Amino acid sequence: MQIELSWVGDIPVFHLNGRLDAVTAPCLEERLLPLGQHVGQKMIFHCKDLSYISSAGLRVFLTAQRHHADSGGGVAFSALSRPVADLFALAGLEGLFVIEDSDERAAARLSAKD
Repeated sequence: MQIELSWVGDIPVFHLNGRLDAVTAPCLEERLLPLGQHVGQKMIFHCKDLSYISSAGLRVFLTAQRHHADSGGGVAFSALSRPVADLFALAGLEGLFVIEDSDERAAARLSAKD
């Protein structure tokens, strides 16, 4: 899996490409670690090129959401690929996360939570 970082204002956007599974999930966790120390951190996962998520990958997202939402931050997703959108719907995660079609819309929804 490849991870590229961009920003929408002060919100980091992680562009994920490939498969997020038990092998690659620790790489994403490592990239998120420095942000874990910021109270109220918001972050976006851009998933247009993410082709697969295993339970290990879902755990990374759920842990980040739980950790950051407790301090006024949160996790959002943008541009979900069809396989990822189907998994989120099947797992009932659509109500837990902010999901938008663009990074800018996801950032606006996260910022509106302030």
